[in-house]
Formats: sequence, C-alpha cells, structure tokens
Amino acid sequence: MNLLIFLIIGAIAGWLAGEVMKGRGLGLLGNLIVGVIGAFIGGHLLGFFGVAFAGDFGVFITAFIGAVVLLFIVGLIKRA
Repeated sequence: MNLLIFLIIGAIAGWLAGEVMKGRGLGLLGNLIVGVIGAFIGGHLLGFFGVAFAGDFGVFITAFIGAVVLLFIVGLIKRA
C-alpha cells in the first residue's frame, strides 16, 4: 500500500513539476518517472541541507522540489 501511495504522489509531483517547468504535462508514465526520480533527488538534496518534511505531504513537497530540479537540469542539457 505504501508503494502505491508513493507512486501516486510521484505521479502528481511529476505532473505539477512538468506544468511549472514546461507549461505542459509529460504523460502519465513520464510524470511518474520524473516524480519518483525527483523524490530521490529531493530527498538527497534536502538531506544535504538538513531539511526534512514529515508525512505524505512532506513526501510530495520533497518529490516536487526534486522533480523541478531534475527538469531544470534536463532543460539545461537539451539547450547545450
């Protein structure tokens, strides 16, 4: 059940990050991948700065921040 919640949160975070960074979504699978990878990036990034959020909403915030960072880096690579 926790995995299902994590995947749903990742998909929503990926979709929202796609809307913020590109102005459109990336499709269900793309949003899911960006959100899940973003959760790992956000967890490491926020852990580096000593910031931690608790609960499902905290996981969403962490995934969203990581997904935005991931899409920003991908955007930089595409421009180069």
